[in-house]
Amino acid sequence: MAPDTSRTIFEPGRNCWQVARAHRASLIVDAGDYYHVIREAMAKAQRRILVIGWDFDTRISLEPLEQGEQENLGGFFLRLIRSAKSLEIYVLKWSFGAKKQFLKPRAAWLLWKWYRTRQIDFKFDAAHPPGCSHHQKIVVIDDSMAICGGIDIAANRWDTTRHHDEEKGRVNPDGKAYGPWHDLTFAMQGPVAQVLGDLGRDRWGIAGGGELVKVSGAKADCWPEDLAIDFTDVDIAISRTRAAWQDVAEVREIEELWLDMIGAARLMVYIENQYLTSAKIAAAIAKRMEEPDPPEIVMVMPRKADGWLEQRAMDAARVQLARMVGKVDRLDRFRIYVPVTEQGTDIYVHAKIAIVDDRILRVGSANLNNRSFGLDSECDVTIDTALPANTGKEGQIAALRTRLISEHLDVAADAVTGKLAETGSLIATIESLRGEGKTLELLDLEKPGPFDCFIADNELLDPEHPDKFLEPISQRGLRKTWAEGLRKVRGTGWRRRDRT
Repeated sequence: MAPDTSRTIFEPGRNCWQVARAHRASLIVDAGDYYHVIREAMAKAQRRILVIGWDFDTRISLEPLEQGEQENLGGFFLRLIRSAKSLEIYVLKWSFGAKKQFLKPRAAWLLWKWYRTRQIDFKFDAAHPPGCSHHQKIVVIDDSMAICGGIDIAANRWDTTRHHDEEKGRVNPDGKAYGPWHDLTFAMQGPVAQVLGDLGRDRWGIAGGGELVKVSGAKADCWPEDLAIDFTDVDIAISRTRAAWQDVAEVREIEELWLDMIGAARLMVYIENQYLTSAKIAAAIAKRMEEPDPPEIVMVMPRKADGWLEQRAMDAARVQLARMVGKVDRLDRFRIYVPVTEQGTDIYVHAKIAIVDDRILRVGSANLNNRSFGLDSECDVTIDTALPANTGKEGQIAALRTRLISEHLDVAADAVTGKLAETGSLIATIESLRGEGKTLELLDLEKPGPFDCFIADNELLDPEHPDKFLEPISQRGLRKTWAEGLRKVRGTGWRRRDRT
């Protein structure tokens, strides 16, 4: 059955903030390509570069494979302002670990040189409740081009789509090698960039940076010559998460849109995400699995979270939620896969993307955890082909899903499209094409230990709201949130206006 695209799922004020036009838009896969094209775009800036990030490191090179002496990011920014006296650069980074910047001689020296120029301003964002973070990853250039997704301009992010076992460019500024890293982001040009600029200016002000006026007088086309165009003249929804802080109101658009997208699926949902610890999302998936003919839901995730604490909190919750979904998945329509390299090394998945049928494409900074739905500042961008401007873009969305799956399976795109046409099943396609070497492996849902279960069951590190950090354990928990999620999707009629 073809997906029903008669009505858009977007409701500004509930599951998105605004919908704005992009004259050009493209998915950028992995930081190797992203750092190359963002360097090109920044080099064309005339008035302003605004960087909003969870992390930022002045010491990294955007082109680590260049021959000869490599230019670091801090030096690149200094060169830009010397060649363009009208250019201003603003960088906003989460405040956690901010002091470490000044304990690293190279980073501290570059920040001092930035300060002396007066054309570069650097702020640390601490404007959120305790336990929350600033997690958006946005770059806006001259209010004409914007990038929004999951890639920070920071250490330990650069990699190519090949994800080689040995990669000389995969070394942090301290000279330490790190493992394969998969990520992505979304580039847009047009009025949507000014809207994202408004979001960035608002966040800059909330963080104490003062008022930034809109950009005017910039006339250059900042779109990189090396960046192929996936979409032209599309309308894009912007969704946010923001915790209540002083006189700043709470925003939970991202969670609402996720629930609506799962409810709108007819045939298949393809997701790449770092975490699955939101019991509401898992409950929504379980509700779909209970249907007579549910959609396939395929997730590509890291085998283990990045860091000991995250593994205790996130991995155990994922296993328990996946097992709860599995109990009602009678037709085996729910799968979680892990990408590995040619030699079997895990590829860490930091990407945050969802593709529903051939209809909806969503990219952003939000994970499928409670933090991203209620604690941390997040931003996602979404294309729905039910919008009149987006009619006929289904083929481009399907092509991007094929591109990602073929990268993970290390097969030609034609092999994926051919097998999908033959089977009509995303799971059957992956199962028939995965094999030895660089491929996708099924996640082993090994039962976690008692300590990990205690942390996960009580959502100790991943509560739904900031104030729940202080609530008694008896008043919260994974199963309670699961039950609340089921009541929500059943009580709202699944918000199925677009599926009738």
